Amino acid sequence: MILWLLSKKQMYGQEIAGEIAKRKGYTPNPGTLYPTLKDLEGKGLIQSEQIGRKRIYKLTIDGKNGLKSACDYFYQAFGDIFEDYKCTFDIEYEF
Repeated sequence: MILWLLSKKQMYGQEIAGEIAKRKGYTPNPGTLYPTLKDLEGKGLIQSEQIGRKRIYKLTIDGKNGLKSACDYFYQAFGDIFEDYKCTFDIEYEF
């Protein structure tokens, strides 16, 4: 989810936590979020920059490619379920 959020715009850690909370119904613990961000940065998927007291995170090219691969995998694994659901309940998705 973090890569997807950062594909929309650059964010600082607390902003990422807030966006996750809106979508998942819980706020991630800083002891989980910040090590995850550090790990993603170590893998070259995101970059960060200290601006004042805030660290701003953004997606790298490798992060964009990783996100695309994850989305492709997810769609291959679960796409039929969404298509089935869409037909059963007459729902339109914008992919």
